[in-house]
Amino acid sequence: MAQAAIENAEVVIGSERQLATLGFNENPCSYVLPKLAQLKLDLAEMLSAGKNVALLATGDPLFYGIGGWLTKRFSDAVLTFYPAVSSIQAACHRIGISLQDTDVVSLHGRPLSSIRRHLEPGATLVILTDHKSNPVALANECKAAKFADSDIIVCETLGYKTEKVTCFNVEKLLTMDAQQFDPLHLSIVKVKGAGGVLPVFPGFLDTLFVTGAAPGKGMISKREVRLQILSYMQPNHGDLIWDIGAGCGGVAVELAYWGQRSTVYAIEFHQERLQHLATNREKFGVTSNLHIIKGRAPDCLVELPKPNKVFIGGSDGELEQLLEQAWNLLPENGCLVASAVIEQTKNQLKRFAETLAAHQVESVELAVKRGELVEAALQYQTKLPVEIFKFIKVGDIHAR
Repeated sequence: MAQAAIENAEVVIGSERQLATLGFNENPCSYVLPKLAQLKLDLAEMLSAGKNVALLATGDPLFYGIGGWLTKRFSDAVLTFYPAVSSIQAACHRIGISLQDTDVVSLHGRPLSSIRRHLEPGATLVILTDHKSNPVALANECKAAKFADSDIIVCETLGYKTEKVTCFNVEKLLTMDAQQFDPLHLSIVKVKGAGGVLPVFPGFLDTLFVTGAAPGKGMISKREVRLQILSYMQPNHGDLIWDIGAGCGGVAVELAYWGQRSTVYAIEFHQERLQHLATNREKFGVTSNLHIIKGRAPDCLVELPKPNKVFIGGSDGELEQLLEQAWNLLPENGCLVASAVIEQTKNQLKRFAETLAAHQVESVELAVKRGELVEAALQYQTKLPVEIFKFIKVGDIHAR
């Protein structure tokens, strides 16, 4: 079916390699795939003229391929997809592993640091790569995460006569030149080693965050409080979350880390905290779904996409206005969570809660004592009590 579609096409579009493979590189009805902005214009013009167009893709175009880009811009009525064996399937079959026992990660056009959230003990990662995520770069990430015992299987030019599948350990790859690998490749990482650099369950140690202060100190919500906030927020697929007054990113980073298919906007105006927030975003590999917004709320919120969940951790004296604005923006079943330490903000949250009789309100006060051994004696340090409120909008009622 795919072959017939290509043969009947009036225009064939593909990369130079794809066109050459199919013998279309010198065909007058074909042309090399342009940048996506130009492709959108060209396709719109061709389709409006009633032309039959074949756009070449490798493997499964709807799995980290151009198919997803097309479905967002053109009607289903003009699109037909013909999948083939993908490089992911081919690689798994070459080395005899079941696809369902792997996690597929795309680093193509994405920051290399995105791999960090996937490096877990015993994981098998099939990684779609680009020049920045070559096997040597992956080996460096594995070693930095204390997975230096890992194996990385490099699958080059799958399906071609030059196909090569080679297994390396991390230490071997670190002695090699990344340029020796064919650009057309993917890597399979069998994660081995103790690990332990990043957690595999919610509740990051405070000492993991960069804050500019002593380890565990600085502008982050502390772990016990953060866990309660995460429990209230429940980051889920498709959520669009605001973290207002994000500080150095304790809550925002964990929301983005555990809610991989959610989008988090961290709003902060303090320059030093912004720098630490950016550092923590990179450190924990949440660059793809955590967006940093420099500005002071509520003014900077106007241009942001509307959220379905909001956390207010810092308000700089604007809490009442922020509660009002966030609440009115939330859709039905939207969630608003806020925390307070000082009496003034606690009272403001209580007054706001009392106006929401038609909605769902939860609140908890956390009084934490942390104990540690000092000269063989267990000593406790009492933290200031924190009140956390959760508001769920029921129906389309506007309570204020």
